[in-house]
Amino acid sequence: MNYSGVEEKFLAPYAMKPSLSRGRDFGETEHPFRSPYQRDRDRIIHSTAFRRLEYKTQVFITHEGDYYRTRLTHTIEVAQIARTIARALRLNEDLTEAISLAHDLGHTAFGHSGETALKGLMKDYGGYEHNRQSLRVVEKLEKRYPDFNGLNLTYEVREGIIKHTSEYDTPPEAKKFFPEESPTLEAQIVNLADEIAYTSHDVDDGLKAGLITAEELSRVELWKELYTKAEREIGHDLELVWYKTVRKLIDLLATDLINETQRRITGFKIQDLADVRKNPTMVKFSDVTAGRHKELKNFLLENMYHHYRVVRMSEKAKRTIEALFKVYLEQPKQMPPGVYAKIEQGETTAQAVCDYVAGMTDDFARQEHKKLFDPYTQV
Repeated sequence: MNYSGVEEKFLAPYAMKPSLSRGRDFGETEHPFRSPYQRDRDRIIHSTAFRRLEYKTQVFITHEGDYYRTRLTHTIEVAQIARTIARALRLNEDLTEAISLAHDLGHTAFGHSGETALKGLMKDYGGYEHNRQSLRVVEKLEKRYPDFNGLNLTYEVREGIIKHTSEYDTPPEAKKFFPEESPTLEAQIVNLADEIAYTSHDVDDGLKAGLITAEELSRVELWKELYTKAEREIGHDLELVWYKTVRKLIDLLATDLINETQRRITGFKIQDLADVRKNPTMVKFSDVTAGRHKELKNFLLENMYHHYRVVRMSEKAKRTIEALFKVYLEQPKQMPPGVYAKIEQGETTAQAVCDYVAGMTDDFARQEHKKLFDPYTQV
C-alpha cells in the first residue's frame, strides 16, 4: 500500500504523516499493510501494562462496584473522543489513538491517590511522575521482543506520552524529546480529550454513586443548560435524562474544541508540521466554554473528589501503597525473584520497588498487603 498517497489525499498539511516520523530507537522494516502508528497502537493494546488498566482505579476503587469507570474504560473513552476530533480536523487518527491508549500506562493502582503516595515515597530517589513512568513502561519495562526492551514505539507516540499535560499532569523534563518544541496536534488533542472524558464520566459515576445529585449539579450553568434541554426532549425519566445530558456535554465540548482549534490554526497561519512545533498550543477550548467547563470541574473537585467516601478510599489507598513500598525497600527479597533480579542487574532498589508497586492493580496491591501484614493470610 502506498501510504504517501493516502496521506496526501486525506490528511491536512499540518497533520503528522508517517513518512515524516523521526522513527524508532531500534530500526525495523515497516509493514506493507499497516502504518507505523497502527503498529504502535497494536503493540500498546497487546502489552501487559494495558491489560492491567482494567483493574486500576479511576475514581472509585474497583470493589466499590463493577459499573464505575476503571483506568481502562477511561482510556478507551479518551481514544474514542480523540479520534473523533482528529478526524474532524483531518489529523492522523492512528497516531492520536496510539497516544490515547498509552497515556496512562504508568498510572499506579488506586488512581491519583496512589500516584500522590508514590511521589512522596520517591522524592529522595529520583521522583515519580506517571507520564515519565508511562514512557518507562513502553521504553524499558515491557518485555515482548528479543532484540530490545520495551515496545520500540515511534518518536511521536513517545513524545505524546511524555508531553501529556492536564490540570493533574505537568510534563517532566525530557531533553531527548526537545522540550522547547510543541508536540504534534495529535498529541495536543489527547490532552483535551482526556479532560472531556474524565469530566463527563466522573459526573456520570458520581450521580450513580449518589455522591452528587442532579439538583446540586443544577448550580453549574453548563450542566443546567444541557440538563434542561435533555429533560424537554425525554421527559422525567431521571436516569435517561442523566445519560442524555452527559452525551450532550461530550458533544458540546468536543465540537467547541474542534471549532476553536480550527480557528487558531487559521489565525496562526499554520501551514505544516514545522509551524505546529514552533508555535504555542493550538488545541484549545474557546474562552467561554473553557470558563463554563472550569466551573463544572470546580464543582466536581469540591463535591465529589473531596466527598468523605472518596477521601476514605483515597486515604486507605495511600496507606496501602506506603506500606508496600517501605517493606520492599527495607527487605527487597520479599519481592518475587524476577523483580529482585533487576536489583542484582544494576537497578537501584528504590526504582525496582517503584516499578513493581506502580505496575500493581488495585486487587493485587490489596492481596500483597494482606500477605505481608495479615498473619492469617497465606503468603
